[in-house]
Amino acid sequence: MSVVAVYSLKGGVGKTSTVVNLAYLAARDGYRTLLWDLDPQGAASFYYRIKPRVKGGARRLLKGRVDQAIRGTDFDNLHLLPADFSYRTLDQALDAARKPTRRVRKLLKPLTKAYDYLFLDCPDSLSTLLDSVFFAADVLLLPVVPTTLSLRTLDQVRAYLHDRARRPPLLLPFFCMADRRKRLHRDVLAAYADGKDGFLTTAIPFASAVERMGLRRAPLPSYDRRSRAARAFETLWTEVQAALPREA
Repeated sequence: MSVVAVYSLKGGVGKTSTVVNLAYLAARDGYRTLLWDLDPQGAASFYYRIKPRVKGGARRLLKGRVDQAIRGTDFDNLHLLPADFSYRTLDQALDAARKPTRRVRKLLKPLTKAYDYLFLDCPDSLSTLLDSVFFAADVLLLPVVPTTLSLRTLDQVRAYLHDRARRPPLLLPFFCMADRRKRLHRDVLAAYADGKDGFLTTAIPFASAVERMGLRRAPLPSYDRRSRAARAFETLWTEVQAALPREA
């Protein structure tokens, strides 16, 4: 099972729309796919029309079997482990656990034969929970808006992982919410067009089609496959697959 965590320290950069669409594309391609919505806001759960609630909350989940909380979706091969508002207390629960940075990986171990891909929609923070996610993930997919501040945030994440991560995942930054009408966006995209600093070559455009996902409550390629944004997510998924470690 390959574990792909989608994460950004900066909010509002298209993180959840990315993980929702990539998980759908993996399932559509025939892979057994699980999406774990770790964000207490529950946006990924909302998109998939699943109530953001886990029986017993975060503490019971950490002590029990995560497979008991998994729910089916409207799409073949795709399951979801819903968000729960109690996830905001996961840090405290992990701090009280033995070897907290290894806890998420341990929880996922029983699922390795049941799924080909596990996607994690991570909250935009740095915490014990994220340390545990970083340890468990094979790939950390990082959406970056093509602006100076968003690039600075990426540098902060890289520095954090360099200093603290015991098992750093493969970092795959890519540009998201790219608006080519803006000169700064065009300049940044041009500067990183050749894969500079490990960036993937696909840029997800700033598009109203992505925003309308909230109205349809469904992944974009499931109902509007021909849109420019949907095609970009398809290309991004191809790049992510190609970059996955062979031993994952």
